[in-house]
Amino acid sequence: MRKLLRRLALALSVVLLLTALAGFIYRDRLLRLHAVNTLFAAEKIVGNFSSMKDLFFWKPIPSAGNVVAWPQRPAKIAERYRFDGSERSVSEWLDRTTTTSFLVAHDGFIVHEEYRLGTKREDLRISWSIAKSMLSAGFGIAVAEGAVKSLDDQVTIYAPTLKGTAYDGASIRNVLNMASGVKFNEDYLDFNSDINRMGRVLALGGTMDDFTASIKERVRPPGTQRQYVSTDTHVLAMVLRAATGKELATWLGERLFGPLGVESEPYYLTDGIGVEFALGGINLTTRDYARFGQLFVDGGRWQGRQIVPEYWVRESVMPNSPPAASPRDPFGYGYQWWVPIDSDGEFYAIGVYGQYIYVNPRARVVVVKTSADRKFRDDGNRGRVVQAEAVAAFRAIAQGLSGWQSPER
Repeated sequence: MRKLLRRLALALSVVLLLTALAGFIYRDRLLRLHAVNTLFAAEKIVGNFSSMKDLFFWKPIPSAGNVVAWPQRPAKIAERYRFDGSERSVSEWLDRTTTTSFLVAHDGFIVHEEYRLGTKREDLRISWSIAKSMLSAGFGIAVAEGAVKSLDDQVTIYAPTLKGTAYDGASIRNVLNMASGVKFNEDYLDFNSDINRMGRVLALGGTMDDFTASIKERVRPPGTQRQYVSTDTHVLAMVLRAATGKELATWLGERLFGPLGVESEPYYLTDGIGVEFALGGINLTTRDYARFGQLFVDGGRWQGRQIVPEYWVRESVMPNSPPAASPRDPFGYGYQWWVPIDSDGEFYAIGVYGQYIYVNPRARVVVVKTSADRKFRDDGNRGRVVQAEAVAAFRAIAQGLSGWQSPER
């Protein structure tokens, strides 16, 4: 009996030792998985969105350049806007949508700036899908430099690992327009959706290239209808890396963020082998998001220097995509940019949970809103009503500053 007890005790000790060893070996992986599972928790989401490098793999975006401080000219912004047949308060809307920062620039001057819920001006905030529009700008530079020959080239010319996948046969233009035709579930509220499976791959040290190449099913031919698919943006990054021979962080740092003179060195979230999370992993200060918006107000120029080709700025923000697959999607779409209903030259970048860069070249207005809005899709329309209300507020602010007339008025 004593021998049996000693054997059981020894076996238990071995199990405990192996468990402790496994916990030590996989500690970082388990912590990152926990970070993914609690990223949007009510008590953590605000802090998480300003400290993503503490939770995931990341790399700096080298961006040495001449920092030119933003000139400031404080001005009163509109306090009321009309939406859905009623007049509403901008302040109440900012509170209701858990806004963490809000900046308005007019004619190159910061006219309004506020930081909320304990966040600071110096915080580098997660872009989520705003990064898509930034990648589009970097892509346009590569086209102008001749690294990418034609938007009608098939993506497999540059990314041959996509041969035999759902992306085989899609052109660069198709994926710029979110019209690849691949089957992909983008529902952040569905634990088993493709977008959430991708997040777990990212957290556990998998590779984004392999995940993208694993997509085999297509729901329609490329270029026939638009359906928002975030891996389309990763395909663009695969093409851009191959075409330029540079990592995405290096390319955007040298060609975009460095020339913009960003105030703080930005960083990219990455997968387990250091490949950038292209579809949503840029982290910048609010002021530097506004710099990017101002770049597009001025046709791709910053401080007199042409950074993004002017023709690309014009072309990329036109609603030139095929019609949306869903009849409930009323917005226009260009090359990774959104276009409001009845646009008067306005366009915007948007990220999940309420990140926005609204650009109105006619009014010479840029609005940046960062948020931690856990109710961003509570309208039952996958956030489309939330998006439309944001545009209504931005338009009221643009009109109040410039006298520009909203096309809806």
